[in-house]
Amino acid sequence: MGTRWLAIDTATDIASVAVGEPPGTDAGVFVQGPRRHAAEIIVLIDHALEQAGVRLTDLEGIVVGDGPGSFTGLRIGWAAAKGLAQQAGLSLAAVPSLMAAAATVARQLGPVPVAACYDALRGQVYGAVYVFRPDAVETRVAPTVTTVPELACLTPPSARPRVVVGDGAMRYRDDVLEWSGAEPIPLESLTPNATTLLSLVARAGATRQLDDPLGAEPIYGRPAEAQAKWEARHGRPLPDPSRPAG
Repeated sequence: MGTRWLAIDTATDIASVAVGEPPGTDAGVFVQGPRRHAAEIIVLIDHALEQAGVRLTDLEGIVVGDGPGSFTGLRIGWAAAKGLAQQAGLSLAAVPSLMAAAATVARQLGPVPVAACYDALRGQVYGAVYVFRPDAVETRVAPTVTTVPELACLTPPSARPRVVVGDGAMRYRDDVLEWSGAEPIPLESLTPNATTLLSLVARAGATRQLDDPLGAEPIYGRPAEAQAKWEARHGRPLPDPSRPAG
């Protein structure tokens, strides 16, 4: 068994895959566009493995972006990660996608608070605040779905972010400026998340180890739009088909 890992992140419009020995990266590929994830995720994985010169069975494990983010995007990435982990008998771990986005900027800033905000629609964001140290990550505000002003209220004064990254930060620029005092940074200008996942997988406070890969699920942040509409219409939770009735 090797020491290289495969990293997959599909929480946003940018689907990315990387291969390397943490914290380094040997190969990384990405594609942008939410409707391209399903058609291209396996192509991206094959391409990254080929670039790195390894086979799936050469890997030690797979790390996948944990969300929150796009419901459909997360399902696609997690389905691929879980299927490949089962096929090759690999360990599976998850790192918050928001943490990966924030970590890219933190490399230049050092151990100061950095926030990430993904657009959650309905006037809200998926947001979190982190401090990155050489051997560990401190979660100052855990991933949550809220508005930027509410996220600012949830954040202790000592954890006020130096900068905020993500498409949600760009969409609510004025609120972000009032909160952090700095221009938000778009995802397109950051290193793709999969590459950053490799740098975080062995860092304390970053990884959620998935002991039951087949039963594991990402952190969606909230129900999918279709589920929310069903529950609003019927006035009760959507039945879980995996649970017996009664």
